[in-house]
Amino acid sequence: MVRRIMKIGVLTSSRADYSIYLPLLKKLKEEEQFDLQIIAFGTHVSSAYGMTKTAIVQDGFEVAHALPEFIYGDQPNDIVKSMGMTTIEVGNIFKVERYDLIFALGDRFEMFAAVSAAVPYCIPIAHIHGGETTEGAIDNVFRHSITSMAKYHFTTTDIFADRVRDIIGNSTTIFNVGALSIDNLKAMELYSKEEMRAKYDLDMNLPSILITVHPETTSLSENEGYIDNLIASLEVLKERYKLIITMPNMDPLGSMIRSKLDVFISANTDATFSIESFGTIGYLSCMKYCNFLLGNTSSGFVDASFFPKDVINLGNRQKGRIESDNIRTVPFDQKKILEAVKQIEGTPYNKPIHTYGQGNTAQKIVELLKTNF
Repeated sequence: MVRRIMKIGVLTSSRADYSIYLPLLKKLKEEEQFDLQIIAFGTHVSSAYGMTKTAIVQDGFEVAHALPEFIYGDQPNDIVKSMGMTTIEVGNIFKVERYDLIFALGDRFEMFAAVSAAVPYCIPIAHIHGGETTEGAIDNVFRHSITSMAKYHFTTTDIFADRVRDIIGNSTTIFNVGALSIDNLKAMELYSKEEMRAKYDLDMNLPSILITVHPETTSLSENEGYIDNLIASLEVLKERYKLIITMPNMDPLGSMIRSKLDVFISANTDATFSIESFGTIGYLSCMKYCNFLLGNTSSGFVDASFFPKDVINLGNRQKGRIESDNIRTVPFDQKKILEAVKQIEGTPYNKPIHTYGQGNTAQKIVELLKTNF
């Protein structure tokens, strides 16, 4: 019996969700049963954010559809315009293409806009990373909205599966499969310290901190003070650490954070290293060799658990996520940040963490696709 080819679209709006998708994309590409089509938009198609669509192609995938750039700025009305244009353009794709299933990952406003375009066409949505909570970001609303629009749900823990169940009212299409990020880390050949130096001119033998900070988008008026307090902390930490700074994503007030970080970096070129995007392997390799993470990125919760790596999680952006024992959450306060650094220096965390599965999530999803859809 010949299996029907299943046409699967994958929505990816940024370097962040693409790096998580990667092991699943590889599995789908390997299987003759699936016709994989990648739809790239958001910061993937923006030169200001590194035009990361090229990284997808460099990894051996074809981008079936790439939207025009709809990044007008990071003010609320700019975000609204970006969302509207994304919905229209993705809707034009769905008008022509007939997908059996669309994958959507996470909680970004761009992802919400793209998924909403599928609803009038009655295209089934499979949502990855549903049920999670980030109370300090507007992403929380978008994530739960995507969950409501989706038919199938691939969650990373039982706790999040229960939350999805509360949102949609049933459990027959919820599958706790673990986190794709753990697949990435388990299978990926990370760069050596020598390769990091050759590729990025970055010496990972030096004591270093990997820093990623995004705005708290539910408390916009507080963000300038937050970043000022962080930079005051960095002024102290630069004396004994290399500060490796990756830039914030496209959120309201993201450009303000960029500007302040740029001023600090320019004044401290010997102590800092900044980059728009390492790419998946570079970022995870940097995480492996750094002393600890500082900021408010979700990678501090899932990716950092694999090594494990100490994390100083700042503020409320990620409030509601599962905090494993390697994570210290503190406010954007210089004294509290420096106290957390001192604690890590005294007792670094080194016990295994298996909160997000064993690294076989992509295979689980593919098998579920074969048997259930």
